[in-house]
Amino acid sequence: MDAVAGGGGLIQVPALLALLPRLPIATLFGVNKLASLFGTGTAATWYARHIVIPWRTALPAAVAALVGSWFGARLVPHLDPTLLRPLVLALLVVVGAFTVLRPRYGAARHAPRVRGAAALLLALIVGGALGFYDGFFGPGAGSFLIFAFVGVFGMDFLTASATAKVVNFGSGVAALGYFAGTGHVRWGLGLAMGAALMTGAALGSRAAVRGGVRFVRPFFLAVVTALIVKIAWDTLRG
Repeated sequence: MDAVAGGGGLIQVPALLALLPRLPIATLFGVNKLASLFGTGTAATWYARHIVIPWRTALPAAVAALVGSWFGARLVPHLDPTLLRPLVLALLVVVGAFTVLRPRYGAARHAPRVRGAAALLLALIVGGALGFYDGFFGPGAGSFLIFAFVGVFGMDFLTASATAKVVNFGSGVAALGYFAGTGHVRWGLGLAMGAALMTGAALGSRAAVRGGVRFVRPFFLAVVTALIVKIAWDTLRG
């Protein structure tokens, strides 16, 4: 799921919260980041071997995401991430509605809209902002990245998904570094989950490459819809 369209945290974070309720939230986030790196790294590697990734956008965005994620992770022990739920919910509704109302959105061939210094600046902004969000809260970060790369940079959904994996890896490294440095990682649990995520990511990225945009776009909409339902339910439940 996460390798194709993001949103893996929709399953993983609630599962950790439900199965390990006595662990501190920061520790659960640390386990989540450790495990996710294996899936993200596997997907990014597969994509890099089979499609052309726009590295001039992906690498600056990944570096900015690494920095942003570090600062976002530092806020986890001090602020309640659930305060973001209403805002994230509203943004996801906008993303989903926009994608549905524009059937050709992300379906065309990769055609860069910005180049040079403007592209570099936008990559840093997008990577930094969503890296911060990923380190602090996380759910939907991959989907937001895909939407941004399609809308801002003119990528198709498959290229955007591949680029998002590179950026996600950068943000994940920084967040894991913070949680590990503060003792908030259960290594055995995270590594076991990571092994499973590698298998899923390999299958998901392979399916995305074979299916192309026609596969990724509806999968993206399905993930966004599931995120909307889950976050809306969490918000109403308080």
